[in-house]
Amino acid sequence: MLNLHRLFLLHELHRLGTMSAVARARSMSPSAVSQQLAQLERETKVSLLEQAGRGVVLTDAGERLARRAQEMMALMETAQAELVAAGSVQGGVLRVASFQTPMIALAPLAVSILEERHPPVRIEIAQREVEEAYEGLLAHHFEVILGETYPGGELVVRRGTDREDLLRDPLLVVLPATGPWSQVGSLADLAEVPWALDPDGMRTGIWERTFLRAAGIEPWIRFETPDPLLQVHLVRSGHAAAFVPGLIAAEHLGGTRPLRLPGNPHRSLYTAARAGSREHPALLAFREALLEAAGSLTDLQGLDRLRD
Repeated sequence: MLNLHRLFLLHELHRLGTMSAVARARSMSPSAVSQQLAQLERETKVSLLEQAGRGVVLTDAGERLARRAQEMMALMETAQAELVAAGSVQGGVLRVASFQTPMIALAPLAVSILEERHPPVRIEIAQREVEEAYEGLLAHHFEVILGETYPGGELVVRRGTDREDLLRDPLLVVLPATGPWSQVGSLADLAEVPWALDPDGMRTGIWERTFLRAAGIEPWIRFETPDPLLQVHLVRSGHAAAFVPGLIAAEHLGGTRPLRLPGNPHRSLYTAARAGSREHPALLAFREALLEAAGSLTDLQGLDRLRD
């Protein structure tokens, strides 16, 4: 009988490309990974790997088995979910990865809802950017992640995952409440304003620069930081303008002037889990709690809008 752990390592090699990458992901040595895959070849009596320079690649048979391994793991997770779905939500740990703004605005309330309704479920949430969170999900380090898509961004659901929309979050510009920039009424008025923007390599930073340049503004980036609360602090102190998601507007924009942007751009927030576990009661309970937390947020109907 084929060993599921060794099949998983083969799948990881197919996904990550190198023995060293698999070893890092699984906290193993490259030699241990190599030994396990060599044992899998002996079990199957088929060549699964072949040398390619200083590394290895999967043979056609290895690639087919790696894809089957993913299917087997998904079936195993589905079976586990079905076993607990017959009753109420069981105990255990649900490991979550989320980027910063949902951790600020949604996670505390969602955790409180779960603690009240499903106390046996223990939630552990780690802050990760979306790409790193996806890698952790596929490597089985997390059961569910929170992700985001900015306007014009990729909407593809990754193979082997189940994606569920959470909310559409308006993107705002935030100005100081007092001072020379506080009363601007159009986007063109911001041409000379210093900005606090996300780093250029992040999807958020790319969107911010693209949005401003499409409006004819080459931004003067006084501060570059991925921390939205720090950006808001820099705005509040009168040193910059910034883009922020509406998700943090209700509680964290005091002392600033938030405005809607021309075209009313939004980002989309979602949860993603491995497809085999999408019916697990703990995962369903967490997604339900997140939706309830999102529905309780204060709306933004009172905001003024910048003119084009």
